[in-house]
Amino acid sequence: MDYGKPERADALGAQYVAGTLRGAARRRFEALLPGHPALREAVKAWSDRLMPLTAVVEPQQPPDSVWQAIERRLFPADAAQAPQPWWRRLAPWRALSAAGAVATVALAVLLVLPAATPPPVIVVLQGTGGPAQGVNTFVASVSGDGRSLVTRALLPVDLQADRALELWSVPPEGAPRSLGLIRADGATVVPRGRLPDTLLKGGTSALAVSLEPPGGSPTGAPTGPVLYAGRLQL
Repeated sequence: MDYGKPERADALGAQYVAGTLRGAARRRFEALLPGHPALREAVKAWSDRLMPLTAVVEPQQPPDSVWQAIERRLFPADAAQAPQPWWRRLAPWRALSAAGAVATVALAVLLVLPAATPPPVIVVLQGTGGPAQGVNTFVASVSGDGRSLVTRALLPVDLQADRALELWSVPPEGAPRSLGLIRADGATVVPRGRLPDTLLKGGTSALAVSLEPPGGSPTGAPTGPVLYAGRLQL
């Protein structure tokens, strides 16, 4: 398999960072990373575009039962009956072990505890069929509370110098609302102030990207062709 192909490397990198690449496939991917720069670049790119969503996740304090379960896993009851080595009797060492273990299982704890916010909503914006966008696709990640949105084209969009891409929130009824200009060749974090309060509350049924002048639509509505669109499904 040619892992140097940008499309293949990007797809695998997305699955790895999102956590959908699991088991033997994930271990095989990790073994390939040191020898494939394209895979490493894809992992870094997807980490950069998805990490802003973690800013809206509030820290969680795990209950005592979590650490007790870790202790039972690491130090089974039969081992507890044997003489304790000196390092097990040192409180500072035990504290460091606890900190390391809690850090290791942080993601698992978030899955067990009631989450502060729901998981992100992923919207895939497919090309509408016009010649301007080719076969490209945009991906938009919306945080579970609707307060953060990140977009990225899977492949760079070839734009003329006098054109730009503008993202729109399309309501079930009424006119689209501009969410601002987005990059054609990288990730864009949409400012929180531009996101409608009802983004994940039925106020947006789809996201769309239109071709506009460099400063964006001068009318408040799409003036150029809509190149990409995708339904927001909750």
